Amino acid sequence: MRILHIGKYYAPERGGIERYTQALAEWSVARGDAVAVLCHQRAGIRERAVETIGGVGVRRAGCIAAPLYTPLSPSFPFELARALREFRPDLLHLHFPNPSCFFALTSPHARRLPWVVHWHADVPPDSNDWRLRSAYRIYRSFEQATLRRAAAVVATSQPYLHASIALTAWHAKTAIIPLGIADALPEVPKPSLWPAGTGLRLLAVGRLSRYKGFNVLIEALGRLHDVQLLIVGEGECAAELRALVHARGLDHRVAFAGALSDEDLASAYAAADAFALPSLDRGEAFGLVLLEAMRAGRAAVASDIAGSGVGFVIDDAITGILVPPGNAVALAEGIARLQDERLRARLGDAGRQRWREHFLLETSARRIDALYRSVAPNS
Repeated sequence: MRILHIGKYYAPERGGIERYTQALAEWSVARGDAVAVLCHQRAGIRERAVETIGGVGVRRAGCIAAPLYTPLSPSFPFELARALREFRPDLLHLHFPNPSCFFALTSPHARRLPWVVHWHADVPPDSNDWRLRSAYRIYRSFEQATLRRAAAVVATSQPYLHASIALTAWHAKTAIIPLGIADALPEVPKPSLWPAGTGLRLLAVGRLSRYKGFNVLIEALGRLHDVQLLIVGEGECAAELRALVHARGLDHRVAFAGALSDEDLASAYAAADAFALPSLDRGEAFGLVLLEAMRAGRAAVASDIAGSGVGFVIDDAITGILVPPGNAVALAEGIARLQDERLRARLGDAGRQRWREHFLLETSARRIDALYRSVAPNS
């Protein structure tokens, strides 16, 4: 089969969607499929690029800016036409949210192909940002037109599907296929990534954006003793978070690692005692980083976000601890519970077992592959 993925970004860009798309694409290549990806350059890089990564042909359209997390790429429809002409896919795999996917609606070539829409997250119509609320009024008509045209839709958890207003009319053609990650070789821990000191080594990984709730995590840390925090990631709130750490007098207990290579990130999980995901809203649709923590056998404390997949990934009090989002006091109490080494070990072991049973890449990819062949049976 010849599969064309259309997404916002792709490796080496960081993010849960990007990491999963890469793993899925390379899995398909390994089983004999031809796979290509059409995505964007980073904002400000206007030149197109073509390369091969892990056997996957990657085309990046130039991007002039990315307001409201939306890449602006005037050349994207031309790159789509070129990819369709040169790669000749049997189906399109569209990763949402991504307005550039809407160009497929305007392409007669694309419309002749079956589409699989991978619903990673909603665009929140009730966002606190008025610009996003206003833009969604326009976005929604194209979003619904794409869902109407899709042969199949993939949601990553039952709770997210049921809470999604956008998917309300499309349950009949939606498959629930959780994300998955592959086994990884054990890494040599690098405790030096953490601030000097004793106590619980707590890890948090993600884009430094407002909805990730790192400010709440920092406030929670101020209520605790003997906890050292390592934050991995980059983003628009980096300076603000560093300033908050300094204002709370936590410079000696919080370290910012920036973006890490896959090897160094695996080492960070191996060296951590526990993991925290303090996200605030359904922008955290699933939490791929939770799977990485579970794979490493690390107990996690995470936000129990209504309508998100986080509570589906973490089985409260069995594989981790769930706390109300945005509540620094509750988050601090959850972290304090993880200072109990026996509890951490029990939750970590159960989490690793749950990952193996439900969230392996092989399981997820095989279900996606079966879906491909059901919508493009003659390929």
